[in-house]
This record gives sequence, structure tokens and C-alpha cells, in this order.
Amino acid sequence: MANLNTEFLGIKSPNPFWLASAPPTDKEYNVVRAFEAGWGGVVWKTVGQDPHVVNVYGPRYSALLNGDRRVIGFNNIELISDRPLQTNLDEIKRVKRAWPDRAMIVSIMVPCEEEAWKQILPRVEDTGCDGIELNFGCPHGMSERGMGASVGQVPEYIEMVARWCKTYTRLPVIVKLTPNITDVRYPARAAKQGGADAVSLINTINSIMGVDLDTMTMVPSVGKQGSHGGYCGTAVKPIALNMVTEIARDAQTAGLPISGIGGISTWRDAAEFIAMGCGTVQVCTAAMVYGFRIIEDLCDGLSNFMDERGYANVGDMVGKAVPSVTGWSSLNMNHIEKAVINQDSCIQCGRCHVVCEDTSHQAITATKDGKRHFEIKEDECVGCNLCVSICPVPNTITMRTLKPGEIDLRSGMPVPGEYANWTVHPNNPMSSACA
Repeated sequence: MANLNTEFLGIKSPNPFWLASAPPTDKEYNVVRAFEAGWGGVVWKTVGQDPHVVNVYGPRYSALLNGDRRVIGFNNIELISDRPLQTNLDEIKRVKRAWPDRAMIVSIMVPCEEEAWKQILPRVEDTGCDGIELNFGCPHGMSERGMGASVGQVPEYIEMVARWCKTYTRLPVIVKLTPNITDVRYPARAAKQGGADAVSLINTINSIMGVDLDTMTMVPSVGKQGSHGGYCGTAVKPIALNMVTEIARDAQTAGLPISGIGGISTWRDAAEFIAMGCGTVQVCTAAMVYGFRIIEDLCDGLSNFMDERGYANVGDMVGKAVPSVTGWSSLNMNHIEKAVINQDSCIQCGRCHVVCEDTSHQAITATKDGKRHFEIKEDECVGCNLCVSICPVPNTITMRTLKPGEIDLRSGMPVPGEYANWTVHPNNPMSSACA
């Protein structure tokens, strides 16, 4: 059976699944129940200076649902811990002593002042925790006070605070990055430059979940007014995965340990983040929506997958897929695919024809000999994959790769066998300069 034991920055945990800093990790009661369920570690909900912050007492959460009322996106306007710092620290110390084999990371957010970090770090370290995570990501509430995302959006601040933390604590320092920035590589580089041991990402995305059209107020609203919140859940996974990969393949941050966060709700999601360079993964929304017991499915699924594919431990998978990511200009222009419709399993719904017609390729028939019949017209098909994506019957529409020498009916030319990207394409006016 595959070994899920994980070591990240020297911090050991029985599996790579950590609960992210959020409501599920805000107190001893929650964390103990999570550990009893089998979670490998937690990042304790962000602690700050006293006097503790005051959260809103009206609605804090809102959900984006699909047609089956399953949560695909989640939004919150909650702040960091609203309990006294010492209360949190006492509970962290008790939990860590009771569960020495689980990873205990403490998320911290204090003003961007050296003295504030100098004061809090020894108190956190005294709990016996395994590491700290600097919350430079929260987009609401605290950012207006010069903390959270307002720090994470300025690489110079990230580098400065990371350096302070490495000065005033011996614990591993993880910098949690905000996605509310144009290019995530710059804050990641700053974290590394400041001496951070790792980065974690993504934190939540600025969002407004919707509008109540009866009252013409945004939702959620406190009384009659609302504020943008942090968006998370399944819907943010592609954004998070891209940002993780950008850091993993950037020459200046390649090899920097990453703890992946963002829409992870299944073992497959976790495996994808690990394949893109994450040593651990953090989960929040899925645990809030489905409960702590999902850890059983996460561990069983990942373990079974690793057994099937011959991965002895999690480390064997880390970063395996990163080399498959490149820039658009490096894609092989001589690789050509065409869609194929299996007539035996086609249910004649016609959705493929409609989207192909209205997306302007017009590469799928609607009738043949006066009857409904959906078939690919290879002389028009550009291989976009849209019909595969929308077909309601799995594997009824698939993609076929044309072989070298085969005639591409759309161009009338044989498929070249050699690799050639856009930089050398004859239609590229800059191709000679690229050579």
C-alpha cells in the first residue's frame, strides 16, 4: 500500500492533507475532531494581536450552487480569529502535545511593523507548533487596515516581513500568497528572497456572489449593505493550479516548497496539485461543506491511485507534471487532431451540432438522407474539443490525432512529422528574428 506519510520543511504528518486556516481550524474542539477523523495536519485559523478583532454578526458566507444545488463556489466576509490571542495559544499548545504526530502550523496576521512580529513570534513558538504561515492573502476586512492582501500585493513588504520572521523565530516560515495580483511569481520571488522556507496558495479571490433583485442589494449583506468577500471552493481550482504551476516552473522559484490550496475537494484534485509541485495540500471549503470525514475518501483515493501507478510515496509524485507546461509559442503547430462521433452511442441530442454551428466552425452535420445524423466534417473541424466537452454521453465524441503524412482535409496538406512551433511558423512575421 502506498505510503502517505509526508515530510514538508521537516514537518512530518501521516498524510499530505492539512486543513487550511479557516473556521474549521479556529479552536481546540474543531482541530481535535479533525485529527480524530484522520487529517494529517492543520493550519490554525489566523491569530492576531489583542484586542482581538470583531467579526460581523450577520451573514458571513454565501454559496454559488449548480443546478443540483451542489456548492461549486463559496464566499466569505469573515475576519481572522475573534478570540483573545492567549486563548488560541493555550489551545494550540494542548492540541500539539496531545497529537505530536500531526502537523500544527499557526497562521499569523499582525500590522506590518517589525515590533509587532517580534512580539508575537516567541509566543507562538512557545506553543510547540511546527511552523508558521504568514497570512498575506485575506482580501477583505483586514486588508483595509494594512494587513492581509494589502501586504501580499507588495513584493517589497513580503520580503521585508519574511526576513523579520526568519530573524525572530526558528520555526519554518510559510508565506501564504494572495491571488488578487497580476503575476503571482513576483510575490513568490519576494518570499524566497526574504528567506521564507515555502509558500502556500491561493488565498481567496475578491468577489461579490450576487444581487438580490427584489431588494436590489448585494448578497450576502449585513442589514442593507455588503462588502466584497473572499471566493473559494471548487470553482477556483483552475486559477489556483495555474498559479501553483507558475511558481513551480519559474526559474527563480523552482524548487521552493509549495503547499497547494484552492478548490481541492477530491483525491484527484489533490493528486493534480501534487503533480504540479505541491508537497502538501490544504483543504477548507470541502471540509466545511461535507464535514471532516471526507478525509477518508481523500486518503483512500490517493493511496489507491498511487498503488495503481506505482508511486511508493507522495514525494515520488511531486512536480511530475510541471515539465508538461509551457508557453503558447512553444506548442507544436504540426500536431493536428479531429473530433470523431461514435454513431453507436450517439443519442442524437444535437448539442454538438448547435455549439459547433454557433461557435462558427460549422463542422458537424445535422441531417443525412433526411434524418437526424451528427457527423464530423473533417474539412471544417479545427479540433477545438468543444463538442467533446459538451456531449452528455461520456466517450461518445473523442479526439483522433492525425498521423504524419496523413492529409489534413481542412488544409489539403500532409501532416508534417517534425515538431515546429509558432516561432518558426512561416506566417509569423517575426519567425526570422526568432531563428
